[in-house]
Amino acid sequence: MGLIQHKIPDHLNYFLCIEDDIALMSRWIDISEPNYECFSVELARLLMTASAEADVIARLVCKNIDPKSKASGIYSYQEILVKEFPRIVNARVTVPRFGIELKPWSNWEKEKTPPLWWQANNKVKHHRSEHFNRATLKNVLNAVAGLLILILLYYAPKRRSFTPGPRLFEPQTFGYKDGDGLVFSIKVG
Repeated sequence: MGLIQHKIPDHLNYFLCIEDDIALMSRWIDISEPNYECFSVELARLLMTASAEADVIARLVCKNIDPKSKASGIYSYQEILVKEFPRIVNARVTVPRFGIELKPWSNWEKEKTPPLWWQANNKVKHHRSEHFNRATLKNVLNAVAGLLILILLYYAPKRRSFTPGPRLFEPQTFGYKDGDGLVFSIKVG
């Protein structure tokens, strides 16, 4: 009996797990505008998970751009990524199942301005007792969309597509969903 296994990149696999958690959570929290400010322990976990992974991938994308990069924080990521990928500030991700369009990096239109979801994550992570209410559905959705954009930017120099691709989140910038896969529409390097 033969067995052939194709490696799914670790960061994509992690993203798909986060996405599965959001799909499951949507059975209890309706993903709609009246609930955007809803907060919970589960949303806090998802916000911190997606944001931590975004931090990891942002650092790796900066290393792809400049192997000597010492970027290690949101302001250095912003400086490098906006210079290399100016369209990131308008990058869009949709969630067709819920009729949502997200622009997770739009705050980067202004220098030294972290995304709102990034700020919320830091408040929840470091000052949870005062800022737990910032672990909102809106911040989680934007963090996951921001992570997807970074994954596209990270893997674009290495490959042209992934299968399986996301099931809920669909990039409208730097890539697109094609059947069950994800295709990169950005040329890097």
